[in-house]
Amino acid sequence: MATTGDAVPARTRVRMPREIWVLVVAAFVVAIGFGIVAPALPAFARTFDVGVAAASAVISLFAAFRLAFAPVSGRLVGRFGELRVYTVGLVIAAASVGLTAAAQSYWQLLLFRGVGGIGSTMFTVSAISLLVRLAPPEARGRASGMWATGFLLGNIAGPLAGGGLIAVSLRAPFLVYAAALLCAMLVSVPLLRGRTGDRAGTDPAEAAATFPTAIRHPAYRAALVASFANGWTVFGVRVALVPLFVVEALRQSETWAGFALAVFAAGNAATLLVSGRLADRRGRKPPVLAGLVVSAIATGLLGFAPSSGLFLALSLVAGVGSGLVNPPMTAAVADVIGSRARGGTVLAGFQMAADVGAIVGPLAAGAVAQAAGFGLAFALTGVVSIIALGFWLRAPETLPRPHDHCDATAETVAGERAVGAE
Repeated sequence: MATTGDAVPARTRVRMPREIWVLVVAAFVVAIGFGIVAPALPAFARTFDVGVAAASAVISLFAAFRLAFAPVSGRLVGRFGELRVYTVGLVIAAASVGLTAAAQSYWQLLLFRGVGGIGSTMFTVSAISLLVRLAPPEARGRASGMWATGFLLGNIAGPLAGGGLIAVSLRAPFLVYAAALLCAMLVSVPLLRGRTGDRAGTDPAEAAATFPTAIRHPAYRAALVASFANGWTVFGVRVALVPLFVVEALRQSETWAGFALAVFAAGNAATLLVSGRLADRRGRKPPVLAGLVVSAIATGLLGFAPSSGLFLALSLVAGVGSGLVNPPMTAAVADVIGSRARGGTVLAGFQMAADVGAIVGPLAAGAVAQAAGFGLAFALTGVVSIIALGFWLRAPETLPRPHDHCDATAETVAGERAVGAE
């Protein structure tokens, strides 16, 4: 594993396993449904006569359930395998969204939406665990970019469709989302069955990657902080406050809020594959550093946009910044785990950091927006990305060199040496 900023030699393009494409298609289908719900959820919560902070709490509770169940999901993956956890997670998520559509009170909405976080974390941990184990080490950035692109392309189409469905009923998007989750399960599970066997080595030291060992690696710590910032910005504030800012500050309709979310997703998706390829060729750090700077500036200025056009432009740039960060960040975590190990608890910790951000972000930014305005709320969000930037500046490069076939164990030792060097 490379632990310095030295240039990495060019690599031969690696053929991606078919299972990676299956995961990409499933992510796309799931994301369409999530994108459909995104512009409707805050408005749906407001129909129960609650304020901005309470509407934002619906987003936070979903993340809270994900956070609470993430360690369990990691252990379930290690005990029962990725595919079983993946399947059950999609079923739970679909049932939860269907019940959310039938909610008759704000407290029912909180409960049903929160339970969906359990299914969501089971799906996410198992899918990323499969991605880490099945992707060739020299193509982890590209595989992460493909998976994230499938998810983001769904998020582009989803808000557009969701904006139209809102005109029919605020409950209709949730029914469509439930159907999308079931479709994802029907498409992916038969194609993955029998093709996800354990590739772990016989050496006990290589059989599992644990969170206590991974946290000693400075790149993993940097990934945790950046994941927190990503959860705060993308899964928290973007979903909770952007629709409200569009409606209450820019005086546009809920349908137009769907366009604003789609623009962010478009900027994100346009960058993911490029970022993944760059991470495999030149290293994980360069795109992460650039992305955090772009995301911090664009997001920090969102709340001060005086017009709808400038707000859309800043949303696009913020999406580009997020797209630069995600694939190399996930690839760096995969480098720490290694392809011979199941890293359920390590991946669960990585996801939990995002979920903590998605919980704290809407609550903190929502409270700031209610007390001091949207401008300061988005500025606070930009500061969080700057903090993540500081951690990544100190992190070592994790991209394995072409001759380096030492996977999880070698990477962990290198991380421990880096800790000692500090």
